[in-house]
Amino acid sequence: MDTVLKFLRQLESNNNKAWFDSHKNDYLEARSHFNAIVEKLLEGISAFDSSIKGVGVNDCTYRIYKDMRFSKDGLPYKTHFGAFIARGGRKSGYSGYYFHIGTGSGDDYPCRSFLAVGNYYMDSKVLRVVREDIELGGGDFDRIIKDLHPSLSLDQDHKLKKAPAGFDPEGAYIDYIKLKNFCLNGYFDDSNLDVRDVCEVFKTAKPFLDYINRAIEFVREELSERA
Repeated sequence: MDTVLKFLRQLESNNNKAWFDSHKNDYLEARSHFNAIVEKLLEGISAFDSSIKGVGVNDCTYRIYKDMRFSKDGLPYKTHFGAFIARGGRKSGYSGYYFHIGTGSGDDYPCRSFLAVGNYYMDSKVLRVVREDIELGGGDFDRIIKDLHPSLSLDQDHKLKKAPAGFDPEGAYIDYIKLKNFCLNGYFDDSNLDVRDVCEVFKTAKPFLDYINRAIEFVREELSERA
């Protein structure tokens, strides 16, 4: 992990092509170390979630090069490594487990190292199904949330102030239904990383992930039947 953090912090201070090109071997070494961690995560997660068996490191990881069309700061390289471990890989459209190593130079994304599970930007049809499942589920979603590892919590970004159309504003689970991002976040100490501990945290989130992916599958089946 030290190799990964050292490179990212150096890149953060020298985020330009000339420096990166002259330190390409350092990047490749850091990437190799990160990929080795992801390999261990895949092994550990597949022990309790069979849906990700067969998914490889390259199916989960991202390029370090930014798409300059969307680079707000104009800098060419990401200063973090991330892996999204999901059924069918990161492009499958299913919810998954996200592992992120940042530079530690700030408290916000992308600086802090963190874990996440679920969907940050959810399709509107899937969001509707998840909300309906929560409203009609008799507290099943609430029980899932209460059984999570204490380091994980629901993302509150963009939460609605009022109940969405068609839902009871006085309903028992309206606080969940107001959410727009069905995503769990949790921070960890990257100076003393134990992949086994990370996998244990992710394991408690599998019922949450299954809940979201069930809604995704339902919407896909509906769309397929209409085609």
